[in-house]
Amino acid sequence: MAFERIDELLDGVTAGGALHGVAATVVGPGGVLYEHAAGEARPDTMFRNASMTKAVATTAALQLLEQGRIALDQPVASIVPEFGDLQVLDHFEGTEPVLRAPTTPATVRHLMTHTAGCGYHFLNDKLFAYCLEKSFPNPLEGIKQSLSAPLVHDPGTVWEYGVSTDWLGMVVEAVSGQTLADYLAEHVYGPLGMTDSTFDPTDEQRARLLPVRFRAPDGSLMPTDLDLPAQPEWDAAGHGSYGTIADYGRFVRAWLNGGELDGARILKAETVELALSDHLDGAPLPKKMEPAIPELTKPVELLDVPQGWGLGFHLYLVDLPGMRSAGSADWSGLFNSFFWIDRKAGIGAVIATQLLPFFDDAMVGTILGFEAAVYAELGAAV
Repeated sequence: MAFERIDELLDGVTAGGALHGVAATVVGPGGVLYEHAAGEARPDTMFRNASMTKAVATTAALQLLEQGRIALDQPVASIVPEFGDLQVLDHFEGTEPVLRAPTTPATVRHLMTHTAGCGYHFLNDKLFAYCLEKSFPNPLEGIKQSLSAPLVHDPGTVWEYGVSTDWLGMVVEAVSGQTLADYLAEHVYGPLGMTDSTFDPTDEQRARLLPVRFRAPDGSLMPTDLDLPAQPEWDAAGHGSYGTIADYGRFVRAWLNGGELDGARILKAETVELALSDHLDGAPLPKKMEPAIPELTKPVELLDVPQGWGLGFHLYLVDLPGMRSAGSADWSGLFNSFFWIDRKAGIGAVIATQLLPFFDDAMVGTILGFEAAVYAELGAAV
């Protein structure tokens, strides 16, 4: 496959100044089909994976599920007792938050599907007000206490994006007896040959990090101090990993291959099938996510097509014409990085820059052009 039009797209968007750097890879079950970096990005550029960490951390938990060491409907508090201390932020009386006990206990499945009731301060006005009123830390500060913010819903009732996967990472640590970083290095990164993937970049790896830029109101790109903390207090399963697009492409290939890559099996094929089926059980996905902190993300509006959530992945439940197939899995990261896994078409991809706020118009346009070009080339090759 040639993919020349993607070269033109990525080179053009950086040469024109819309993005300062971008890198992309397209993979199939048998190998890398395409890889290119443009602007300030290079093939070995390191990226803050941010929420793309979630799928990898969930893979670790799925391994423990296969081994019978955890169960999907097991209460989280039976593994990590401090989760049982969390209460629901019900409402405010004046400026004083009113908390109550949750109506049902959260389970491991709830953590994997973002239905445990956990939120993010930058996406939930109620939680943002609580953190402001109580001077409570947020997860992006690297302070572990931030995970103990109240729930914003009763478990099992609503899909709410938040720190659920961070708690899932603590489940992995409690059951395995290892830090999340050490567990992933031994059981995911190592077997898959993801040699640059880490929660603690070396000085050499930090020198390869693409700097974060901020989109100013006039459309220009500005330097910013907004970044992940260099020394967080925990291995953040929700956002804390770093790596290259080549590394993440190997992770995508393993999922395309039913849990195996180059002779290394990280999951059984039946576990992959289980994870990439819808588990929302009637809990609604939002039509739109409105930010409480617009410096971090723009409003995110979901396509008006059937969608779901598996164990660690967002799912499209119908074919998108000229793009990915029904059953495709995907997610993204705060600094405008994105991936998808289309097992039906036998193709997956990763595309990344390092830019705030999330869902940047220029990057979204680039992603749409990238995906359309991938499937146009795939169709031409058939």
